[in-house]
Amino acid sequence: MTTEVNPAVAAAVVVQGGRVLLVRRRVSEGALSWQFPAGKIKSGESAGEAAAREAREETGLLVTPQIVLGQRVHPMTGREIHSIACRRTGGEAGVASSDEVADPAWVAHGEIPYYVHYGLFKPVRDYLDEAVLP
Repeated sequence: MTTEVNPAVAAAVVVQGGRVLLVRRRVSEGALSWQFPAGKIKSGESAGEAAAREAREETGLLVTPQIVLGQRVHPMTGREIHSIACRRTGGEAGVASSDEVADPAWVAHGEIPYYVHYGLFKPVRDYLDEAVLP
């Protein structure tokens, strides 16, 4: 359930060509610098719709939600995060929102720990183990 104080967030997990899309936040949230394109779920919007909207707004990439990978309260931010596997349908990943995103990166499986030091949510990690060739 989305609340005004701490709204739920949707994250787009986009895989293409054996790599996963990460974005470096313009302003880090503690140790969170590199992460999946993500943002608040708006009223009346599904987590999948929010993930697709955030991917487009932050990177210019057009994606279609495919699979709900899971949800949890993020241990570092305390926010409810919905992780959504998305398929690229158009556009090119770049910086579409310079006030939010500093850089996008297509990251190989073995490089993920260098970008995401705190580890990934197990359902996301399991999905990437299958979707991103090591």
